[in-house]
Amino acid sequence: MLNISKENPITENISHFTTVRNLENRPDYKVLNKIIWAVSLVCLIILFLPWTQSISGAGAVTTLTPDQRPQTVQSAIAGRIEKWYVKEGDLVKKGDTILFISEIKEDYLDPNLVGNTKDQMQAKEMAQRSYAGKVDALSLQIAAIENEKKIKLQQAKNKIRQALLKVKSDSMDLIAVRTQVKIATTQFNRSLTLNKEGLKPLTDVEEKRLKLQDVEAKIITQENKYIGSQNEYLNARAEVNRILAEYAEKSAKAQSEQYTARSSEYDTKAQVNKLKNQYNNYSIRNGMYYITAPQTGYINRAIQSGLGETIKEGTEIVSIMPAAYDIAVETYVSPNDLPLIHKGEKVRVWFDGWPTIVFSGWPDMSYGTFGGKIVAVENFISPNGKFRVLIAPDRAEAPWPKQISMGSGVQTLALLEDVPVWYELWRSLNGFPANYYTPETKTAKK
Repeated sequence: MLNISKENPITENISHFTTVRNLENRPDYKVLNKIIWAVSLVCLIILFLPWTQSISGAGAVTTLTPDQRPQTVQSAIAGRIEKWYVKEGDLVKKGDTILFISEIKEDYLDPNLVGNTKDQMQAKEMAQRSYAGKVDALSLQIAAIENEKKIKLQQAKNKIRQALLKVKSDSMDLIAVRTQVKIATTQFNRSLTLNKEGLKPLTDVEEKRLKLQDVEAKIITQENKYIGSQNEYLNARAEVNRILAEYAEKSAKAQSEQYTARSSEYDTKAQVNKLKNQYNNYSIRNGMYYITAPQTGYINRAIQSGLGETIKEGTEIVSIMPAAYDIAVETYVSPNDLPLIHKGEKVRVWFDGWPTIVFSGWPDMSYGTFGGKIVAVENFISPNGKFRVLIAPDRAEAPWPKQISMGSGVQTLALLEDVPVWYELWRSLNGFPANYYTPETKTAKK
């Protein structure tokens, strides 16, 4: 055992040994030193080379707009499958028939349901027109009643005027008769006085007495005529009130019938509208028995199969892939990288199954990658715990391969700032995120 300690260190120089001198003089040792120095220098240089920071993501191939993505054709009504017009892989145009189904609900089993509903609708329309005609006829009747009332009132007013004039005439005649009575009485008294004095004969007195009695009889007759004319005047005024009451009753009765007819007309109109709604619904439902393609595309898969099977409303029948679409890529980034993603930034994309050599820090040296632009960034986290980013092809670069299938896997690199390699190593070792930045805009430049 060697006795090596602080008190007994090894201080003997070994350079005088032959083996050591031979090793120092070997040329391989000098070459190794040069290689070590060269590699160290290269590594030092590499540490100061620019490195492009990036955000990696994984996703799949999709389409740019929702109407170009694969979709399923659903049945709007429940029915029974009767006939297929397509098979998987067929190209269908918009409006082509895919499937024919028959009715299974008892409310729609009548084959003449649409025709019967139309007949009911037309009958109700006729009833509505009849009620409208009755309303018009009652309007004419009310107008005739008003015209007749005006004429009757005018006649009654004329009678009142006539009776009033007759009352005035009879009153004047009564006054004249009364005047005649006074004159006859005066003449009789004068004759009687003169007869007593012997100036008038008795025959003259008798004559004056007869005349007085005749005038007195006339006054009674004239009073009766005056009272009768007054009664006629009162009756004429009462006739006006009777006419007003009679024609008010007639007009109210006609208006009541008119309101009843108008109410029936409105009720019938509501029934007509309801039948029109049913007729249109039945007509549209008849067109739903033939399920057609919503757009031009290929039948990917028949979800339902066989004949005679019943399906419910909203049941998926077939899936269609649109024939024409604008390809895009949806990728997912972590919440830590979301603040570094901006709309309009450039992204490198490579596809599964496509030969690719990728250097994330030196994108210009990569092979098999394609250019893309961010067109949308989702602000709500996805079920996988990441945020969805939609990428479209960059028109300024080479087009994406046409052989790419919808749903193929995709890897993406969002290019950020250029930093030295040593900084990127230091950042990665410490677990720091990439440098935060805001892309320059025209407003920012100004």
